[in-house]
Amino acid sequence: MVLGDSLTAGLGLALTEAYPTLLQHKLDGAGLPFRVVNAGISGDTSADGLSRLDLALDGDVRVLIVALGGNDALRALPVAGLEQNLSTIVERAQHRGITVVLAGMEAPPNFGPEYATAFRQAYATVASRHGVVLLPFLLDGVAGVDALNQRDGIHPTADGARIVADHVWTVLEPLARAEQRRVRPKAAQG
Repeated sequence: MVLGDSLTAGLGLALTEAYPTLLQHKLDGAGLPFRVVNAGISGDTSADGLSRLDLALDGDVRVLIVALGGNDALRALPVAGLEQNLSTIVERAQHRGITVVLAGMEAPPNFGPEYATAFRQAYATVASRHGVVLLPFLLDGVAGVDALNQRDGIHPTADGARIVADHVWTVLEPLARAEQRRVRPKAAQG
């Protein structure tokens, strides 16, 4: 399950080009029997993601990738609220036995260095507090590169989405393989 905003939903891209779909192709190619659910909704803040979390986690969710915060940053929402929302999302998922990956975001520089630093630190704090995998910046290698972003300078192009998928895959693949090993013995017991 990828819980996110327009970056996850694939705003401006065909659904087949969004990074969650590309992650599905990677899982399939690696022979890993999992299905990626794209729970990205354009415009969502961390509070919006939290409000729909229980519905998103219905079913047999094994790994939750939390990719929220971009809209919090664009709206200069308080960092304390972001940190609390992310913590609650992680806690609820862990309470259900779900492995969590926290994908960090960066705040735009126009809100000043203190906000940007506090924003970045919120992700590290939540990941450390709850012992989850942190992908420091979802858009690493894509943000700020004109050729990899749509005209708005925020949302990746298809090429940018491929880089995002490759980046997320570096943390998802080992977790998916571990989950597969964990599930196989249970299935064998029958």
